[in-house]
Amino acid sequence: MNRDGAENIYDEIEIEDMTWDDALQIYHFPCPCGDRFEISIADLKDGEDIAVCPSCSLMIRVVFDLESLPDVQQQDGLSGGKGIAVAA
Repeated sequence: MNRDGAENIYDEIEIEDMTWDDALQIYHFPCPCGDRFEISIADLKDGEDIAVCPSCSLMIRVVFDLESLPDVQQQDGLSGGKGIAVAA
């Protein structure tokens, strides 16, 4: 567990209480400043557990089980991950 910046942790939030955005592949949760804490599924799968608010200095610790996370969907531009045939 990384204790750097532990004094700035606003709260610990269960991942079940966060909202999943399938298009952006992020979880988010309302911040008291009016914006929202955000953390990507890729960051969670890499072991990161701190979601940050882009508008203020607050952070939350996300409590989650690694095995219960959804699969990461690779996004290749607008093709939705599907290859596009191109004639030369």
